[in-house]
Amino acid sequence: MKTVQGPAIFLAQFADDVAPYNSWKSICAWAASLGYEAVQVPTWDARLVDLEKIATDPAAAKAWQAEAREAGVEISELSTHLQGQLIAVHPAYSEQFDAFAAPEVRGDDAKRQAWAKQQLLWAAQASANLGLKAHATFSGALAWPYAYPWPQRPAGLVEAAFEELGKRWKPILDAFDAVGVDLCFELHPGEDLHDGVTFERFLDAVDHHPRANILYDPSHMVLQGMDYLAFIDHYHARIKMFHVKDAEFLPSGKAGVYGSYSGWVERPGRFRSVGDGQIDFQGIFSKLAQYDYEGWAVLEWECCLKDSATGAQEGAERISAYTIPVATRAFDDFAASGVDHAANRRMLGLD
Repeated sequence: MKTVQGPAIFLAQFADDVAPYNSWKSICAWAASLGYEAVQVPTWDARLVDLEKIATDPAAAKAWQAEAREAGVEISELSTHLQGQLIAVHPAYSEQFDAFAAPEVRGDDAKRQAWAKQQLLWAAQASANLGLKAHATFSGALAWPYAYPWPQRPAGLVEAAFEELGKRWKPILDAFDAVGVDLCFELHPGEDLHDGVTFERFLDAVDHHPRANILYDPSHMVLQGMDYLAFIDHYHARIKMFHVKDAEFLPSGKAGVYGSYSGWVERPGRFRSVGDGQIDFQGIFSKLAQYDYEGWAVLEWECCLKDSATGAQEGAERISAYTIPVATRAFDDFAASGVDHAANRRMLGLD
């Protein structure tokens, strides 16, 4: 068995225009001061990283990595959540997602998609330059507006959506495979890949590509009413990344899974700081240890109630407390009697 690495922290929700969150060196030093051993980096944030530069200049990548190490942290993974979203955008969401792209490609779906693909290709090479083994992203969505089957979906609609999604992602997966990096999709409402069944549909569409893997975030499963512990039993072989984010689901006589168009504080399903919600992290960390998960445990803070600085500080402490230093020997080794094949046969009545 393997001990989960961590704690690490995803910087996307913390990067800001004020110190210490406004520069690469200072935010890494801040994370280290809280007890984090690594940072997960949002590659769309120019305050922290120049993705093209670290992808095309190995020396620059190593220098950037060295700055993190000097501050006291490793780089756990890179993230292209926003760019991955743009690989597949249904027209209903085109204007909303346009802000995720570079200004020069906004308003042109084809150019925006090509820009996003290039971002993913750079992310593959940048990850390789840094010696990373996994990368985080979103799948994007073509079928999401049809998630609820009313009006009745036309026959073949879902199949056509996943066929197209597979065509768009297959060359990107091949690029990640060429450099030995797993591409991990965060299963998330709003994405066509949002649960186990949709992930399986995608695997079929990309010929069960070995680099098509999962960023496991139980908070999104709680809000869908899923069994997030059993999910690990089903998909542990494909889980290569882990976001430690808490959530709670408090349905009432007035509202449920769909949230009633309410804000985050009022809706029944809410994200919470680690340890403040309903998620059984002891159970999760136990299963990950059982299945030899060897990646990082990465805090993602998205609490609708607690201050971010407090959530970050508590997150490092709580991830450390949940982490299981795995056993190196069996607890009953003291009672072992050795191997005696003849005795075994006699005990079974075979001789």
